[in-house]
Amino acid sequence: MLTDSFGRGHRKLRISITDRCNFRCPYCMPEKPRWMPAKALMSGDDIVAMARVFVTELGITNLRITGGEPLLRRDVVDIIAGLNTLRGEGLKRLSMTSNAAQLARHASALSQAGLQDINISLDSLNPDQFQRLSRGRYGPADVIAGIEAARSAGLGVKLNGVIIRGYNDDQILPLLNFAETHAVELRFIEFMPLDDEALWSRDRVVSAADILNTVGQFHAVEHLPEDGAPARRYRLASGQQFGIIATVTQPFCARCDRLRITADGRLYTCLFGREGTLLRGLEGPALNRAIHAAVGRKPAGYIAEPGYAERDVRMYHLGG
Repeated sequence: MLTDSFGRGHRKLRISITDRCNFRCPYCMPEKPRWMPAKALMSGDDIVAMARVFVTELGITNLRITGGEPLLRRDVVDIIAGLNTLRGEGLKRLSMTSNAAQLARHASALSQAGLQDINISLDSLNPDQFQRLSRGRYGPADVIAGIEAARSAGLGVKLNGVIIRGYNDDQILPLLNFAETHAVELRFIEFMPLDDEALWSRDRVVSAADILNTVGQFHAVEHLPEDGAPARRYRLASGQQFGIIATVTQPFCARCDRLRITADGRLYTCLFGREGTLLRGLEGPALNRAIHAAVGRKPAGYIAEPGYAERDVRMYHLGG
């Protein structure tokens, strides 16, 4: 297993396959994104070959495809099929994160190619709020169509909602009710200090305590045992479960088991990391040494340096 200097073992790898996105959510993408040159992006074969090393030689068991928006890659189904060939070589879980705006026409093919589950971003059910946050031509109806298609295709579905005070903090209960009605798990995410310094402030963070207080006014809430995942999980009296990823107020850095590779082949060991390690072009022992060295240098994380992270890489490069 890949282990860092803090004793954290790593089983999960997120691979971005594109930095392009059809949304412009302010917590992920600045007003003027700096796209990677198309020729700099890893090919589908590059992605599968890179993942093979992590799975067969370095103990990674869970792969998640991210972006940008991964469904903008024309070869996304082929990439999933290629990664699925690692199933007998140590891979246990193959997942994706998506905004789901184009998922309705891809869900069946992705499931047949080997995708098991998908995390879908849904920050508001209010069309006007949704437009304000996504700054695109899509609406919540497009995402809901993607959710329904994913479930029909047999994919596991989780919803992610980033809650920002003054933007969508009135959506906590509507999103929770929607998740219960559609029998999917919802995870609320605190607004993290990344990518838009002009927007982010501590005052705009709707904390885990705030979320629980809002839910608790209408529901009895049971805190479930922690399982090492970033989200702390809760259950309503109805049986519906939800989670909260409280990066700002309750950092989970001490149990972080994730690594990230950008679409141009750079390894980042921390979501708040300032520098990556270029892996593309390396192979054999040189690739292994570079990966081990990067993981060995993995910082303590946000818990050690709270506040806005000034850096060149952005969330739409890292994939969250």
